[in-house]
Amino acid sequence: MRIVLFLALTFFSIQSFAQQPDIYNPKADAKADIAQAVSDAKATGKYVLIIAGGNWCKWCREFENFSTTDKPIDSVMKNSFVKYHLNYSPENTNTETFRTLQHPERFGFPVFIILDGDGKRIHTENNDYLKDGRGSYDRYKVQAFLEMWSPRALDSKIYGDF
Repeated sequence: MRIVLFLALTFFSIQSFAQQPDIYNPKADAKADIAQAVSDAKATGKYVLIIAGGNWCKWCREFENFSTTDKPIDSVMKNSFVKYHLNYSPENTNTETFRTLQHPERFGFPVFIILDGDGKRIHTENNDYLKDGRGSYDRYKVQAFLEMWSPRALDSKIYGDF
């Protein structure tokens, strides 16, 4: 009975993974899309959160699911960032874009790159630092990462004179 249950659960989890829509677009013009995201971020007082990875990446899909279904995380992301999924796959490695971003792929995937409203890279985060050790992401680590690199946290006016 346990084997049948295990096989059924495995089948349905594989099916649900396979049915997830693509997050990354290998045909996208990353340079133009990032320029638009930077423009949108500047106009709205946000930063750009680039999530680099690919549709082939289990952890990329897990982060997308985690970050959009966890209400506090989703809220921080929507309030502070313009999100962009930068593709890395055999169809399109976006070599020049990754070079411009100082090779964040060295950390594996997904990797998180934050740009300010002028398009300057201000932080790159290794996704391993945000995991919970049980197959997903840790809400508190992810929320702290997003909040500590938000425009509000980096606004020198909130810290006053020392």
